[in-house]
This record gives sequence, structure tokens and C-alpha cells, in this order.
Amino acid sequence: MFNKLQPMWLVSMRELRDQFRDWRVLAPMVVLTLGFPFLMNVFANQTVDFLNQFGASLIVERFVPFSVMIIGFFPITVSLVVALESFVGEKERGTIEPLLNAPFDDWQLYFAKLLVGAITPLIASYLATGLYLVMIHREGIALPAPVLLFQLLLLTTAHAVLMVSAAIVISAQSTSVKAANLLASFIVIPVAILMQGEAVMLFWGNEDVIWMAIAGVTIISLLLIRVGIAHFQREFLLGREIDVLNLKWMWDTFWSNFRGGAQSVGAWYRKVFAPAFRRTLPAVFLVVLVTGVSVWMGYDWVQTNVSDVLANAPAEEVERLKENFRELPDLAVLRGQINAPFLFFNNTRAVALMLLAGLFSFSVLGILIYMVNIALIGGLYAMLALLGMPAAEIYLAGVLPHGILEIPALLFGGAAVLYVGAGIVTPQVGKSMGEVVIELLADWAKIFIGLILPLLAAAALIETYVTPGILVWALGG
Repeated sequence: MFNKLQPMWLVSMRELRDQFRDWRVLAPMVVLTLGFPFLMNVFANQTVDFLNQFGASLIVERFVPFSVMIIGFFPITVSLVVALESFVGEKERGTIEPLLNAPFDDWQLYFAKLLVGAITPLIASYLATGLYLVMIHREGIALPAPVLLFQLLLLTTAHAVLMVSAAIVISAQSTSVKAANLLASFIVIPVAILMQGEAVMLFWGNEDVIWMAIAGVTIISLLLIRVGIAHFQREFLLGREIDVLNLKWMWDTFWSNFRGGAQSVGAWYRKVFAPAFRRTLPAVFLVVLVTGVSVWMGYDWVQTNVSDVLANAPAEEVERLKENFRELPDLAVLRGQINAPFLFFNNTRAVALMLLAGLFSFSVLGILIYMVNIALIGGLYAMLALLGMPAAEIYLAGVLPHGILEIPALLFGGAAVLYVGAGIVTPQVGKSMGEVVIELLADWAKIFIGLILPLLAAAALIETYVTPGILVWALGG
């Protein structure tokens, strides 16, 4: 095992020596690491003084963890340039060929670059965080709880690994440092948006959700590392000199894969759609399990949390809530506001959103959106049961008629997104990463157009013209 790790260590030491000799990398890193905590401390003091005027002690307590998270993030963004230049920078400097000709495995080269790219920003983040904690402790401001501080350090580490992993993938796939640096915005901006959600969790004071955020960021980081190794090709680094946006090639590749040479709709379903559907079957079985877990989680959450709220709420408010659930809107008004096209496009948009979110997270966010939608089924059932209403009858009359088509459509949509994410992280020899993504999108389009759209269209018609009548009849008119 040590013999396998030794080449990686040699490459890492070489990279570290190069970094610490370049003052253009060290200077901004040192300035930001040592200077930003002082600026954040001044800002924190001003904010604390302002909030104390209004007695907002809870917000003050949560502002320090938020500051720790921000201080740990900024050194990572500056150090990201090291990871972005890891492969493509050596290519431009003319030092990549001796490295690639060395008797090292691809994974050894890749992990060596990843290790160096992650060590530098993490050291800077830890130093900046430690300096800030020392300053606020000397000023008498309460430090975060040990568990929360440990979570923040784990979250900072996960952010660093996530951003560096994405930067290494970009560096290995780019043909110039300029292109790699321009693509850096696709790393910094999504992580910054992610941190906004994490900041809300910190101000809420929900440590359990922060553990989930750490787990989610870690999973995406591991998937990014897997993507980089799966699509790392030495000949690709040496063969291409410039990136060209060839829209014609992209469309031809997509269309040839989508059509598959079929001359009729029947032939397309037999020769093109059927193989694509079979390839997604493992993902379908997995999503079926996810569906059951999601429904149970929604049911359990409502039973656990809402039941306590209803038990402590005034009786008149509970009765008013029951009346609101019992009163059905007038069918004529309902059909005028919600029609089949509206329902069809709304569900279609949800499936497309699952794909869009899944592409940027290797299916993680896409499946999460699916789980939230499916969890509503269990949550609503539990809510009806808590209010003493006939939940089973309402579901059989109001959900089953169209749900028997709509829920499988969403299930197949989630499976197609999961299939795309799994395909991206799977090595495919002889194909570039762009070609793999285009072919996976073509497979998703086959499932979407050949199966999901017909199911959603039929479900929308049933939900508009059949379900309301059955629901009113089942509830006694």
C-alpha cells in the first residue's frame, strides 16, 4: 500500500515547493488569511452593538457561527487558483509531458493534485478561523458551542474539498488557464448560494440540519472526485490545444443518439426507447425504495410535529382548520382556475427542474426535489388523519384516479435523473466528457418524451375531468 502512495507523495511535494516559491500565490493568501478576520471582527462588533439596542440576543449568538463560516470560505476562493492551474497550468508552462510520462497511475497523479489543491486552502481557512476565534474570545464574546464549532470546521473542510474537486475537473478538461479561470464562477457562485441556505440553518439554530448539509456536500464532493478520475485521460491533456463550441456536432450527436436510425414511431419505441428504458431499470428499482422512504418520512414528520401543535392549539382554531379541509371548492370555479394544460405544464416543469438540479449535483439535488414532492403525499395523509377526516377515502377518490399515472411518471423522471448522474461518474473509455453528457441527455429525452410526457398528459386530463367528480361523490356530494 505504501508503494502505491509514495508516487502520489512525490508529486505532492513537488507541487507544494512550486507553490511556496511563487509570491503571487502566497501574497494574496497571506493578506486575506491574516487581514480578513480583523475586518470581520470590526463588522461583528458593529453588528452586535446595533442588535443589542433591540435586545436581539438570539441573533447575536448565531452571528458568530455565521462569521466563522464566512471567514473559512474566503481563503478557499483565493486558493482556488492553485487547483484551477493544476493540470492546464503545467500544460501551458510546458512541464506536463515529463509528469505524464512518469511511471505513475492516473489515480496517483489525480489524487496528488487534489491533495495539494485541498491542503493549501484548508490551512489558510483554519488559520483565519483560529485567529478570529482568539480575537472574539479576548473581547469577551461567547464562542460557539463545541459541537457547533466542530460542525463548522467540518463544513469548511467539505466546502474546500467540493470546490477543489470541481476545480481539478475543470483543469483536467480545459485547454487554457484563461478558460479554467473563467469557469471558476461555476464553482464559486453555486457554493456561495449553498452557503446562504446554510446560513439560514445557523440562524435557526438547527444543528441536525447542519449535519445533513455536511453529508450532502461531502457526497457531492466524492462524486466530483469520481467524475474527475473517470474522465481523466493523459492523451486528452496533450492532444487538444483549443476548445471549440461546435453546436452542429453537439446537435448531430444528440439527434443521432436520440433517433437511433428509426424510421417510424413504432420502430423508435422498439429499437431506441426500449434499450434506453432497460438501462434505467436499476435506477427505477432504487427510486421505488426512495419513494417508500420519502412517503414514510413525510407521514412520520407530520405525526411527530403537527400532532403536538394541534394538541396545544386553541380548540376553535383546530375546528376552523378542520372546516377548511372539509370544505371543497365549487367545481365550476375550480375547473376555470386549474385546467389540464396548467396541470400538465406544471408537472412537466417539475420533471425538468429535477433534471436541471441533478445535472449540477450528479443527481443528488434532483432526487432531493423528487423526495420532497413524494413526501407531501405521506404528510397530507397524516394531516387528514390527525384532523379526524377519512384520509383513506379521500386518497382513493382524490389522488388515486390520476395518481396511478402521475406518480409513476414522477418516479420514472427521478430514475432518469439518477441514471444520468450515475452515467457521468462512470468511466467510458474512448469518449470525452462532453460526448458522454450529450448521450446521457439523449437517453433522458427518450424516457421523457416516450414515457413521461404521455403519462403526465393522461394524468392531467383525468385530474381535471374525472377526479373532482369522484371526490365529490365519495364525500357525499
